Amino acid sequence: MEHINFDGLLIGIATFLIIGLFHPIVVKAEYYWGTKCWWIFLVLGVAGTIASLFIESVFLSAIFGVFAFSSFWTIKEVFEQEERVLKGWFPKNPKRKYPNK
Repeated sequence: MEHINFDGLLIGIATFLIIGLFHPIVVKAEYYWGTKCWWIFLVLGVAGTIASLFIESVFLSAIFGVFAFSSFWTIKEVFEQEERVLKGWFPKNPKRKYPNK
């Protein structure tokens, strides 16, 4: 036990922070742009995936992987956020038209 490895703990903390950061981003993105912004998260996810594959540091590669798949998950969440808005759980943007569901 000469060396304590903090990488796993730091990756866990970074994962928690990345996921926590994406929640308000989903809410704001849906409010201002609706579901039309899904492609931005696709681009971010692909960029994060590519970065993860080419970064030599296992720690940074893992962080970029978490970022990439959080971006992919956000695509689904933006569409679900619209449903939550239509149910009245979140405020509607008065400057935008919503689908009648």
